[in-house]
Amino acid sequence: MTGQVELSFPQLSAPWISEPRANIATHMGQVDALTQALAKDIALRLTAAIEARDVAVLGVSGGKSPVALFHALRVLPIPWAQVRITLADERCVPCTHADSNAQLVNQHLLQDHARAAQWVPMVSQTAQPLPALCELVQAASTALEASGTADVLVLGMGSDGHTASLFSDAPNLADLLDPLSTQVCAGVALAQPPSSAPYPRITQTLAQILSARHIALPISGADKLHTLRQAWLQRSKLLPVSYLLHQIHTPVSLWISP
Repeated sequence: MTGQVELSFPQLSAPWISEPRANIATHMGQVDALTQALAKDIALRLTAAIEARDVAVLGVSGGKSPVALFHALRVLPIPWAQVRITLADERCVPCTHADSNAQLVNQHLLQDHARAAQWVPMVSQTAQPLPALCELVQAASTALEASGTADVLVLGMGSDGHTASLFSDAPNLADLLDPLSTQVCAGVALAQPPSSAPYPRITQTLAQILSARHIALPISGADKLHTLRQAWLQRSKLLPVSYLLHQIHTPVSLWISP
């Protein structure tokens, strides 16, 4: 392969997308097959980046949704020693905490062949108390900036329309969504955080997210598909993921399964 990424699986149009966008590709299928296809696509892109620049950067998200993708990806024969793995966002807990995205990545992605990858956490501390949020943000920003531009950034989306930790009720949402922001990361302290993860967070800003060379957004399930449809119609701060769909500079691939 010489830098070109060639997909060997079909690209389809969702029936509700009446006006396709040049920078957005849509892939549809059953979840298991689509997960395998996405893993192969990521592998091709990382391998091409390594051939072009000797190193590849993969950004990933936490939560339960990407676990199957991590399992599919970690067994593929990528030159993992030349891959840096970073995060889109993180909870402000020690990196060994059960609720940390770092722990999820260590448990489910940094195994098998992918064990050789270079891991770049947002929060490197292993115990409480953690430094102040502003210090954690600065450390995460420095680490991500040193890692380089993400060749592939795999995002998730909640049924409420958030992606990374860009939540519609974040008090600093306007700054998080500023496309001209020079911030790499920012802190998010929600007044009413999810009960399953009631922690302050660190997130890449929208501007940093859109600096990626390619963004992959897998969506599965009726609730999330409904949210995606609404986000496709118009850009809205109520659905932060819509800001990915209504920009024209960064390539985005949607991987949609029912």
